[in-house]
Amino acid sequence: MAASDAETAQQQIDEIEALSSIYGDDWCVVDEDEKIYCIKINDCLDQPKWTICLQVILPPGYPTAEPPIYQLNAPWLRGQDYMELANSLEEIYVQNLGESILYLWVEKIREVLIEKAQSSDPEPGIKKTSEEVDEDDGGDFLLDYQPIQEEPIKMLNYITSESQEDEELPPIRHGNPITDRRSTFQAHLAPVVTPRQVKRVLEKLYENKKIASATHNIYAYRIYCEGKQTFLQDCEDDGETAAGGRLLHLMQILNVQNVLVVVSRWYGGILLGPDRFKHINNCARNILVEYNYVPSVEESSKQAGKSKKIRKDNKKRTEH
Repeated sequence: MAASDAETAQQQIDEIEALSSIYGDDWCVVDEDEKIYCIKINDCLDQPKWTICLQVILPPGYPTAEPPIYQLNAPWLRGQDYMELANSLEEIYVQNLGESILYLWVEKIREVLIEKAQSSDPEPGIKKTSEEVDEDDGGDFLLDYQPIQEEPIKMLNYITSESQEDEELPPIRHGNPITDRRSTFQAHLAPVVTPRQVKRVLEKLYENKKIASATHNIYAYRIYCEGKQTFLQDCEDDGETAAGGRLLHLMQILNVQNVLVVVSRWYGGILLGPDRFKHINNCARNILVEYNYVPSVEESSKQAGKSKKIRKDNKKRTEH
């Protein structure tokens, strides 16, 4: 091991020992070998109202050459709040390149929570912080739709005309859940031909309490505009950095059109690393195959075989 590698490893050890000492029971070692840690941060009140769980993975090059890989988990942390906090953490990293920054991150998060507690922001809604399936759910994530007033609906950023207000709600399909290390992923799909339909489908999905309580609801859609010969498309990460873009990229590669795909993730307390993106894309692809937006692997193979045979036959004819 080079001297710099040894120094980097020692810096990590020193930082972890210091953080463990400072934060006591709020500091948790998730996986020592993989260098995965978690810290619970709150607003310092006797009865905390605002809490965030910061999970970090320390890559071999941290702190000298690589940033920590992090995830912020809180049921109320969404959209603009998430992006502002993430930007603050990234700014701290850039301002302190090569230095240990976890303490600065924790205290920045705490500062934000204290500001929230002191401001007029309404308290976060009380809902489960664990996204595990209740034992009595029997693994069924598709509960009957029930209105839920307090859940904010993600509104899409376009203006819909009054003539579109009464557009029919498209049928919504639900895929089979995938569970890995207590995290569960499930895809939902709807045929859409207008932005208004996308908005209506998302609103309808959020009426389902189970879906509304997901840690992330990632979505992407593609609508083919016949007149302009172009696609209207967009995506949303919902706090799972880059997941929406990856989902849209998958849909572009598969060349699907006039469809919205939403993937819900219920986080189970164990970091999955890059596997989470694999599960998101697998859920999405499976439901697109199931509802005939793309051919299955078997059909693709058969089609490839037929094309190969046709090419072979044509080649034989040209040789005679």
